[in-house]
Amino acid sequence: MRGDRLLSILLLLQAQGQMTAKELSERLEVSERTIYRDMEALSGTGIPVYAERGKNGGWSLLEGYQTDLTGLKEAEIRALFVSPSNQLLDDLGMSRISEEARSKLITSLPTIYREHAKDVWNRIYIDTSSWRKQKEKIVTFEVLKQAIWQANKLKMVYQRADGKTDERIVDPLGLVAKGSLWYFIAAKENGEIRSFRASRIHDATPIDETFERPDNFDLAQYWSSSTKAFLEKLPTYEVGVEVTETILPRLTFTNRFVRIIEMENRTRDGWIPVKLSFDTEEEAWGYILGFADQIRVKEPKELSEKIHEMAEATVAFYRKEK
Repeated sequence: MRGDRLLSILLLLQAQGQMTAKELSERLEVSERTIYRDMEALSGTGIPVYAERGKNGGWSLLEGYQTDLTGLKEAEIRALFVSPSNQLLDDLGMSRISEEARSKLITSLPTIYREHAKDVWNRIYIDTSSWRKQKEKIVTFEVLKQAIWQANKLKMVYQRADGKTDERIVDPLGLVAKGSLWYFIAAKENGEIRSFRASRIHDATPIDETFERPDNFDLAQYWSSSTKAFLEKLPTYEVGVEVTETILPRLTFTNRFVRIIEMENRTRDGWIPVKLSFDTEEEAWGYILGFADQIRVKEPKELSEKIHEMAEATVAFYRKEK
């Protein structure tokens, strides 16, 4: 712990120029007496620290002194060298640049940490792609990236969720990767900031006009708050069912948007009560039908009746096919 603290003092003085013992003690959450002992220890190792007395005094490093130490702890080095998503880096055209940057960072580390940093790549790998979902094609991706870096207004043709397209002029603010999908964040002409599915942008053309990014805009904060608002607005359709133990592990292994809200203990006849949540009634009956006689609806009653009707219609259809 003391070694980390001494290094922190050294880096703080290098960054701030001068700090009092009180400021250092508050920053490092130790007593002023401990700071004075640490200063003696630093001086004893040849680090040129000195104290200036008086009202505006404090501890400083000798002018022009710079340390070659990175100040990184082993856990911090691990965090830096966790493998990023290769797919997302490829999308951004940064795969080779990322590898070069990591190589340069490794050479800047103290020798004792270099092998640890390289070893992180062989222990943790991040793959954001899904098992079977085909990668979305984004025909305007390069144009979007350039417009974001250059603060260039865009005229784009966007396909809405209802399938219709419209043309609009926007101020490009950023790109967000959600899983393996990309979203384009931009301000409309009225100033409203919106999220657009990048794959639905059929055409994007820079116009001869730049814009000023909003001073208070924070991309990560915007995405967090907009995601929360989106989830709160999602429709919910709750269903009470009973399932057999054999399908329990498979309940959430699906591409459908289903959530388990609660699960109770097995009943006397061996069924397990589960409460599920879907977006719509259609998703509910489509999902439940797929488990045939391994799942039965307890509530709502109208869903049970609907599934019964669909099951009968399915049987009647295949009888006609024979």
